Amino acid sequence: MPGPACGSLLDYKTAKFSLTRNRRVGLLHRLLQLGALGYLLGWVLLLRKGYQERDTSPRVAVVTKVKGAVAAEAAGRRLWDAADLTWPPQGENVLFLVTNFIATIQQAQGTCPESPSVLDGMCTEDADCPMGNPVVHGNGIKTGKCLMFNATHSTCEIYGWCPVENGTLPRKSLLAEAENFTLFIKNTVHFTKFNFSKCNTLQTTDPSYFKSCTYDPVFNPFCPVFRVRDMVEAAGENFGDLALLGGSIRVLIEWNCDLDHSTTQCQPQYSFSLQDTKYNFRTASYYWGSQRQLYRNLLKLYGIRFDLSVHGQAGKFSIVPTAVSFGTSIAFFGAATMVCDLVLLYLDAKADLYWKEKFEEARPPKGKPEATA
Repeated sequence: MPGPACGSLLDYKTAKFSLTRNRRVGLLHRLLQLGALGYLLGWVLLLRKGYQERDTSPRVAVVTKVKGAVAAEAAGRRLWDAADLTWPPQGENVLFLVTNFIATIQQAQGTCPESPSVLDGMCTEDADCPMGNPVVHGNGIKTGKCLMFNATHSTCEIYGWCPVENGTLPRKSLLAEAENFTLFIKNTVHFTKFNFSKCNTLQTTDPSYFKSCTYDPVFNPFCPVFRVRDMVEAAGENFGDLALLGGSIRVLIEWNCDLDHSTTQCQPQYSFSLQDTKYNFRTASYYWGSQRQLYRNLLKLYGIRFDLSVHGQAGKFSIVPTAVSFGTSIAFFGAATMVCDLVLLYLDAKADLYWKEKFEEARPPKGKPEATA
């Protein structure tokens, strides 16, 4: 005969339903069911749209153009337009717009005293300027001489581009009118999973539309032409303050497309945030003088760096995520029953009674003994 352990392996357990008139547990059960239903309808279906298949990695393309002109008096009266003030991208989807500068004109290679603003260039005698040593954070190589820079300072003579770089920063931005420049941002996204593409520009046959419109989130949301001052103010900064020393602004373009609705509702949202309040770099233009002497004009450029980034997602109805979402919600309904069972069997004052009613062993009747003659 099989032993008790073997017999228990062959037992079969079936569910038994008992009606328990316990109002507290009954209320808990209904609340848990309502919670599961709210999760299904509110979170899964309405907010998360769990019935949709999603594409969160679209292919993006961004094209930018700057328009505008401004006149500056420093280093001679000069007109600066978009070709002068807009620099090639220093990275992917990056644009730099010059708003201020310091000019050092007609530099030539030779010897001259170092600037007093460079600590390693200060001296009192020739011994403080060892020949051949570069000036730390300076503009050239020491020649071994200590010279009078002005009535109050003596500095080492250097071999480099002379005169040394001008370090006087203007009190106001020299290119303050750059706030009226406009930035055209053309962005195209392609969701490969759904073979769907969309561009942020208005589909129009009017060739003058983009030359006259300016972006406004309420009155003109389909015109991707942004005024620079509006972008800076949207990032929470004043243009005059940012233009003096430069800065960095992030331009975020977000696409959130529901392809179960009309594609005309798939439109980007723009946001601007300040990343840094100082940004500058140097550049130089070279030319030959009348005596075949090489000269350069050095510019230290301050400006606003625009970092453009595009994020997007698209969703469309699919039976697979729908089945998964409903299956998860049904599992929560089952969990509600399990929680209530645990409360009854372990936490309720009448747990012993519920144990007896919940679990019952059904034994078959024993056979009658055979009759003897």
